[in-house]
Amino acid sequence: MPSLVGKEVGHTGYGAMRLTWHHQPPPEDVCFETLNTALEYGANSWNGGELYGTPDYNSLHLLNKYFTKYPENAAKVVLNIKGGLKVGQLIPDGSEANIRRSVDECLRLLDGKKKIDIFECARQDPAFPVEHTVRVLAQCVREGKIGAIGLSEVDAETIRRAHKVHPIASVEVELSLWATEILDNDVAKTCAELNIPILAYSPLGRGLLTGMTSLAEVPEGDIRRHMSRFQEANFQQNLKLMNEVNSLASRKGVAPAQIALGWILSLSNRPGMPTIMPIPGGTTKDKVIQNTQGVPLLSDSELAEVDAILKENTVAGTRQP
Repeated sequence: MPSLVGKEVGHTGYGAMRLTWHHQPPPEDVCFETLNTALEYGANSWNGGELYGTPDYNSLHLLNKYFTKYPENAAKVVLNIKGGLKVGQLIPDGSEANIRRSVDECLRLLDGKKKIDIFECARQDPAFPVEHTVRVLAQCVREGKIGAIGLSEVDAETIRRAHKVHPIASVEVELSLWATEILDNDVAKTCAELNIPILAYSPLGRGLLTGMTSLAEVPEGDIRRHMSRFQEANFQQNLKLMNEVNSLASRKGVAPAQIALGWILSLSNRPGMPTIMPIPGGTTKDKVIQNTQGVPLLSDSELAEVDAILKENTVAGTRQP
């Protein structure tokens, strides 16, 4: 079993973004059922964020309510929280004042119901070197406010520079069958050398790798409507990759999402690779069970088949806006 901050965690974690940052967030009782199911099936590494919602309702508000109702579960969960943005905006602010504001606000909202095991700035502010960011967070570690420091959406050089200032507990980056950049840009290699686990967000390609067949499945108001890879021409090209994944899933008798997750889990077994934990974010009990149970590790021949599929089906559109 992999570990985070010295605690054993499941091979698959849980991303809580869509519980509070969604065009139609699920009801509280559904959120609680989903979180309980994640724990029941071993997904005890949870990722939330101050930015996942609004200043009035985000991950921290929901987690406060959850751990108030289920205080016995607080010690079972390794909680990773993203912050460091300007209040109510998706704009990084790496000043010491704002990083401290963000940490303190997250702690205020949790109100002692759960500690922050790992804190990471959601994006690195180009106005401040990463050494500054890590020094501020290292002081928060020494003050007992957070347990450890994570990084999010950073390149290999940034990881190395940050790790020299203070040990980095995890690196959160996008990784899926349609976002494989970290396998070629030295991020995965660097994490392996430094023994830093990777948390793979959007492992299901923002829903495409769950078996989508049409843009009509993306609701109006959904942020994906504004993403390059979900524009009609690009989407039709990207469906070619999905069709190949569907074919492999059918032959193995599993869901397409399970192939996508199995591929990520199988990467950890390849020479020179770090521990990689996907953090899918299904918003229902059934989705969590599918994402954690019966996910197959791929054989060498199947991994070779996936490599060929990726080579033959170039993803259209940019990864981020």
